[in-house]
Amino acid sequence: MLARLPAGALKNVAALSPARSSALNGARSLPRVRFASTSSSSSSAFESFVNSRAALASTTALTVGSVAWYAHLYGTLPFIGEVHANSPAEEGLHPTQYPWSHSGWFDSFDHASIRRGYQVYREVCAACHSLDRIAWRNLVGVSHTVDEVKAMAEEIEYEDGPNDQGEMFMRPGKLSDYLPPPYPNEEAARASNQGALPPDLSLIVKARHGGADYIFSLLTGYRDPPAGFEIREGMNYNPYFPGNAISMARVLFDGLVEYDDGTPATTSQMAKDVVTFLNWAAEPEHDERKKAGIKAVILFSALTVISLYVKRFKWGVIKNRKLVYNPPADKH
Repeated sequence: MLARLPAGALKNVAALSPARSSALNGARSLPRVRFASTSSSSSSAFESFVNSRAALASTTALTVGSVAWYAHLYGTLPFIGEVHANSPAEEGLHPTQYPWSHSGWFDSFDHASIRRGYQVYREVCAACHSLDRIAWRNLVGVSHTVDEVKAMAEEIEYEDGPNDQGEMFMRPGKLSDYLPPPYPNEEAARASNQGALPPDLSLIVKARHGGADYIFSLLTGYRDPPAGFEIREGMNYNPYFPGNAISMARVLFDGLVEYDDGTPATTSQMAKDVVTFLNWAAEPEHDERKKAGIKAVILFSALTVISLYVKRFKWGVIKNRKLVYNPPADKH
C-alpha cells in the first residue's frame, strides 16, 4: 500500500507531523479552564455539607432523639425484645402518668405537701413501715422548723450508752437521731404481719418501677376482685400490684387524718401528699441538684460562647492565610 503512494504525499505527512506535535505541546501548556455553573456550585456545596461532621452530628442527634422520644411515649422499642420474669397478667396494671408538681426541669418539691405527707406517714404508715435513712435533722428547713423537729424528736426515747456504770439508758431523741423503726427486728415485723415483711420506705419510690405514679396508683387502687379471681385469706385485690394480690390492706380513707392547714383529707389528697414526702425522702437533694444544674448550664454555656469567640479570634488569622510557593528559577 505504501509503495503505491506518491513520494510527495509522504513528504507532506512528514512536514505535518512536527507541526501537529508542536500544536499538541502548546495545547498541553495552556492553562486548564473549568467552566463552573450555578448548578455545579450548589451541588458541590451540598456534597460538602453531606460529607461534613456537622451533618453526621445532626443525623446522630436526630436518630437518638427519635428513639428516646419513642421510648418515652411507649416505654419499649418495637425492634428490641424484652425478657420478663412474669407474664403480662402477673406484672400488674401499668400506672397512669400523673403531672407531679416537681417533675419539670425547673420545678421544686411542694414543701407544704411534704409536711402533710409526713403527717400521713407518721399517723398511718409508721405503724408498719420504717424510714431508716431519714434523720430528724433532714426535716429542718424542708417541712418543719428547728423547734418543731426538736419537739417531735424529744417525744421518742432512744437507747443510748453505756453510762459511767456500764449500763444502757433511755434518753429523749435529738436532731441527729434517725426516725425510729416500728419493729425491733425483721422477725418481729414478720410475726406481726402474717409472715409478710413491710419494706422500708426510704427509697421505695426509686425501688419500684413507675416510681411515684406506681405508689399513688397502689394506694388508691384497692377494689373488689373481678368475678372468677380467687383471693387467698388475708390477701387484698389490687390491680397495680404484681400478681394482683397484696397482703397490705387499704389504709387510706377519707377524713383519716386532720391536716393542720385545713386541706381536705381525701383519699387521693393523702396519697398524693405521702407520695410527695416519700419522693423527697428518696431524693433529699432534689431541689439543690436542680439549682446547681441550672447554674452549671448557664456557666458552661457562657464559657462555650467565649471559647468559640477566642478560638476564632486567635486562629482566624492562621486559618485564613494564603500560602504562595515561588519555585526557584531554572538557571539552565
